Parts: sequence; C-alpha cells; structure tokens
Amino acid sequence: MTATAVGSPTRTRSQRAGRATRRRQNWGWVFIAPFAVLFLVFFAAPLIYAGVLSTWAPSVLLGDRFVGLDNYVRAFTDPAFLEGLGRVALFVLVMIPLQMVVAIAAALVLDSLTTRLSRFSRLAMFVPYSIPAVIGVLMWGFLYSPSFGPAAQLANLVGLPSPDLLSADAIFGSLTNIVTWQWAGYYMVIVYAALQSINPEIYEAAVLDGATRRQIALRIKLPMVSSSIVLILVFAIIGTLQFFTEPQVMSNVAPSAVSPSYTPNLYAYNTAFQYGDFNYASALSFALAIVVFAGSYLFMYLTRKRSGLQ
Repeated sequence: MTATAVGSPTRTRSQRAGRATRRRQNWGWVFIAPFAVLFLVFFAAPLIYAGVLSTWAPSVLLGDRFVGLDNYVRAFTDPAFLEGLGRVALFVLVMIPLQMVVAIAAALVLDSLTTRLSRFSRLAMFVPYSIPAVIGVLMWGFLYSPSFGPAAQLANLVGLPSPDLLSADAIFGSLTNIVTWQWAGYYMVIVYAALQSINPEIYEAAVLDGATRRQIALRIKLPMVSSSIVLILVFAIIGTLQFFTEPQVMSNVAPSAVSPSYTPNLYAYNTAFQYGDFNYASALSFALAIVVFAGSYLFMYLTRKRSGLQ
C-alpha cells in the first residue's frame, strides 16, 4: 500500500510529462504543415509529374506512348544539348576562377581594413547581387549596345569603330562579365564572414614570428577558410551548369548571338515553350540535373580532405 502511495505521484508526473511532450511534438507538426504543403504542391508534385512526363513521347497516330528511357538516350546524344553542355563547361573553367579571384581578393583586402571605408566597400560590392538578374542584364545590354552604349560613344569620340560586344564572338565574354559582376560580391561576403571568425591572436603570433601580410593571407587566412571557399565553389558550379536567366534575357537583346540551345536550361525551356515538346523538355531537364549532381558530387569528393568535409 505504501509503495503504491509513494509511486503513484511519480507515475502521474511521468504521465503529465509524456502528454506535454506529445503536445509539443504535435504543435511542431502544426508549424511545419504550411511548409510541407507548399513543398509537396509546388515542388515535389511538379517534379514527380515532370519525371513521369519525361518517360512518354507524343505520337501522331497513337497519342502519347510510354518510351521509358528513350528520351534520355536522345538527350545525351543530341548535338544541341551536348554543345550547350560544352559551353557551360567552358563557363565553369573561365568564369568561376574569375569570380573566385575577385571575391577572395576583395574579402582579404576588406578583412585587413579597419576604417569606415570597409563598410562602404562591402556594401558597394554586394549591391549588384541585390539587383534582380533581369534588370542587371538589361542594364548591361544597354551598356554593350554598339549604337548608343557608352563604349560606342567613347570609340566614336576618338575616331575608332564601335566595338560590338553583343556579337557572336564577344557574347561569351559579355555574359562572363555580367555574371561575375553580379555574384562576386555575394561570394565575397561569405568568405569575409569566415575571415572575421578567425581569432586575431593567430595573426599576432604570426607577426611575432616574422610573417608578412602576404604570408598571413596565403598561409593562414586562406587555409582556415578553405571550407567556405569550397562552399562557394559548389554554389558557383551548380549555378553555372544551370545557366539560364542571363542568356535568356540576352537572347532578346542579341538574338543572333544567343541561340535557342545556347545552354542546356535554355534549350529545355525553348523545347517546351517554343516547340511544344514537353516530354523531351522534361527529359532534358532531368538529364541536366544528373550532370549537375554528378559534377557537384565529384567536386566535393575531390576536395573533401582539403576542405575538412567528410
């Protein structure tokens, strides 16, 4: 009788604690529910539908018919798709190193500044990222114009022919400049934040050992923020392989320089909304997703030890 009397309050408190825990868990599901609904309706369901759509093909006589992986085989043997992949691979090799050099150099310089100029410079470099991509491309399209752009006007003042920065030969460099201008500041902020988290006493010890500013930057700062550098490299690789907004807008400014299959994403978009082949466009999108995943995974695998990622 005594044991029951003593144990009963303990069991009651345990039961109350269990009910409170279940209530908190239930409220957690309530708070998550809006996101879960939006995720399922606007992401998961369209993705599944596109995946199913990519395994079918239209037929004049039989209507839509199931073709399995035939659309994917067609995609990876399509000269236009492969040419677009080669072009974005070239962007990866040229544009990403340029972005990294600008972002890391700017972060190192700003990290060494202690004046108010540092705050203004960070803001000035980050502003291009805050501008919508469409507006940024239209602005640069005006600047590149061979008729009334600033470069053309300066060339006319000195009696030189106007440079055609929107020609087929120059459009690669023009797009590289636009994307670097827009994203370098964003990457700079990530590296700068990582640099600010380093203990200043490490620098003081290095100075006492006779290290120069250059040695501190190259041998202390950069190795200590290598994980952040790998992170922005992954972002840059994924974004470049999915290159779409800039060439899409620029195709209206320079239609002769940017073809409908200039990049894989642009090719998939035009295949769906210009040519009406939604099945093949879905397969092109998933084929690009496979390439992006493989490229990102390979890069992270190769850099996992250097960056400390396991």
